[in-house]
Amino acid sequence: MNVYDRYLLPHLTHWVCSSPAVQRQRRRVVPRAHGRVLEVGFGSGLNLAYYSPSQVEWIWAVEPSAPMLTLAEPRIVASGLDVRCLAAVAEHLPLAAASADSAVLTFCLCTVADPAAALGEIRRVLRPEGELLFSEHGAAPDSGVRRWQDRLNGVWGRLAGGCNLNRSIVPLIEGSGFRLEEVDSEYMPKAPRIAGYVSWGVARRS
Repeated sequence: MNVYDRYLLPHLTHWVCSSPAVQRQRRRVVPRAHGRVLEVGFGSGLNLAYYSPSQVEWIWAVEPSAPMLTLAEPRIVASGLDVRCLAAVAEHLPLAAASADSAVLTFCLCTVADPAAALGEIRRVLRPEGELLFSEHGAAPDSGVRRWQDRLNGVWGRLAGGCNLNRSIVPLIEGSGFRLEEVDSEYMPKAPRIAGYVSWGVARRS
């Protein structure tokens, strides 16, 4: 891991993901989590503020970046929640099948090397009627924005920790064995359009 990835990128990621627009997206899905929760892409723990302690038994916090987990430590302590950190990648979750009641996925699929494999692992770990609560940015519906997403994707990814601008979120989820129950999308206010088109909702194992 180079100096940028170890010391600068975690703080930059935390700053971007702390924006009011992104926090609004978290509030739309995270409070619905219940029981034993699997959060993939835990990052610096920004979702912790939106969990309902009365609904959550514990949280498996999956995050492969040690610097991000270090940033998360004060929020874990302050939350009062039972948070069990797992230094693992989304494509290989060290959890038993059908062990989680809810899965939370916020602004994570853009950086996962193999999003289909990650979603397959989430589906495996969820109980048969478990919920996937998601809010992810991805490919825009407007052709002009999409062209810029495609042009800038490589450079953007090198600067933003592997973030991809142009992944089609809803088809990825549906193609990984989930049944969408709720879904909505919009451009986040005050966000650059190339990185600001978000889809969020609820899906269940099909």
